[in-house]
Amino acid sequence: MKYLKPLLASAPLLALSAVAAFAQDAPAVADKGDTAWMLVSTVLVILMTVPALALFYGGLVRSKNVLSILMQCLTGFALMAILWIIYGYSIAFTSPAEPTALSPFIGTFDKAFLAGITPASVSGTIPEIVFVAFQMTFACITPALIIGASAERIRFSGLMLFLVLWFTFAYLPMAHMVWGGAGSYLGGFWGALDFAGGTVVHINAGIAGLVIAIMSGKRVGLGRDNFAPHNLVLTYIGAMLLWVGWFGFNAGSELAADGTAGYALVNTIVATAAAGLAWPFAEYLTRGHASLLGGASGVVAGLVAVTPACGTAGPFGALVIGIAAGAICFWASTWVKSKLGYDDALDVFGVHGVGGIIGAILTGVCANPALGGLMAPEKYAFGTQVTAQIVAVIVCIVVSAIVSVVALTIVKAVVGLRVTEAAEREGLDITTHGERAYN
Repeated sequence: MKYLKPLLASAPLLALSAVAAFAQDAPAVADKGDTAWMLVSTVLVILMTVPALALFYGGLVRSKNVLSILMQCLTGFALMAILWIIYGYSIAFTSPAEPTALSPFIGTFDKAFLAGITPASVSGTIPEIVFVAFQMTFACITPALIIGASAERIRFSGLMLFLVLWFTFAYLPMAHMVWGGAGSYLGGFWGALDFAGGTVVHINAGIAGLVIAIMSGKRVGLGRDNFAPHNLVLTYIGAMLLWVGWFGFNAGSELAADGTAGYALVNTIVATAAAGLAWPFAEYLTRGHASLLGGASGVVAGLVAVTPACGTAGPFGALVIGIAAGAICFWASTWVKSKLGYDDALDVFGVHGVGGIIGAILTGVCANPALGGLMAPEKYAFGTQVTAQIVAVIVCIVVSAIVSVVALTIVKAVVGLRVTEAAEREGLDITTHGERAYN
């Protein structure tokens, strides 16, 4: 009995040690709640592209070109989804076991065709395959945003080739540099904040839009013919569907169903509402009326600008970001575009490029705990964080601009960029796709 007592006394400790050893050896298991939220978020981001963005852009063009825009959005989305599986995910989100000089800027082909990913593979608290799908939707919508800049005048084949080149050499490196983990150049080394894609998605696409608008030239008849949107009802529906889908885009980027996701959701509402008021108010002050198009454009500008900040700003910061985005994007899409004379048909640069820059820089300001930001006080330094945000903006502008110029030069040499003047006058719906939207 005297030998049994010490054994019984130590039994709880032995049991705890056994449990701890089992926990260390047991494979990671995804959280069902987080997984469910991420599946919903993935579907919401798909909603943003194939119906929402297509309708938003489709309503803004003339009736003879609406089907071309819908087809470009559909085909661009489908093409990027395939490329994401073949090599996109691997290049954006893998790093070599032994880091190299390129590791901060680009990933590897280790997970090409999703090699090594199984139903049991876990990324954080969700299955890795769900993370693959969620990030796929970002990779699909970003090139699709560019489509609006060259609307009504670009060859379908030329656009698809451009999107493939730009996706490969601009989107994937930027995704890796920002979201590639501790060893990444911008997110890791500089500590730049980009919760849901202000640099990776919006500045990246906005700069590409500006380049393609300039290099493709102005539409035939611009300044003489009527270029008014043919169906603002479609545009309004598209904008509001974007707002709904954006909750998956922003709150989903927390990759968990928790309080930070809740803040991202609230901030998305607040900033978007503020910008949706600020844009038409700026119209009223300068033009004497507030338009539905202005309200819808303001909504998109607010969504764009709050994207990088939604998980680190507080509601006050979101309000500031929304007001700034609505007013400044209105100015960029009207006065600046008119003065510089480029034909950014659907204001991709004015909304996504400028809105993304506003949001990315203000993210560094609004993360300040003194302004209600969510960063821990001991981790926040105003000068350091704002500098990191500015560096991220500059790198994104340079990468996207260089890749866009080179890619468009290749497109011009291989398949051509512009349709013929006769085809443009008749409309791309019938000349490119052989059909009309309206009889």
